[in-house]
Amino acid sequence: QVQLVESGGGSVQTGGSLRLSCAASGLTFSSYSMSWFRQAPGKEREFVAAISAGGLNILYTDSVKGRFTISREIPKNTVYLQMNSLKPEDTAVYSCAAAQRSLGFLRLASQCEFWGQGTQVTVSS
Repeated sequence: QVQLVESGGGSVQTGGSLRLSCAASGLTFSSYSMSWFRQAPGKEREFVAAISAGGLNILYTDSVKGRFTISREIPKNTVYLQMNSLKPEDTAVYSCAAAQRSLGFLRLASQCEFWGQGTQVTVSS
């Protein structure tokens, strides 16, 4: 049974930082590309970042480039999202996802095979 469990969410002020973690089990972690999505109240789910199975290739949505960093630690079966210079518009539920797809497909929620339950990030002004 595949499980993705996110942690690290919370409430911070504008300009603050958080590091999200997503621990995977029940799959061969090194064979899966991983991505982060977010969904704010009343809005559609939005792609944030993705990292290839080997960790060499990375994608970001434009709004987080230079502020967020995705990484993975294969021995720990964990993917991270370091979020710096947070803004109120980053407030959302952040979810990780996994897929055995080429990295570009990880931009699309419909192409992701497994999902975590999400963790809330709230940024106040």
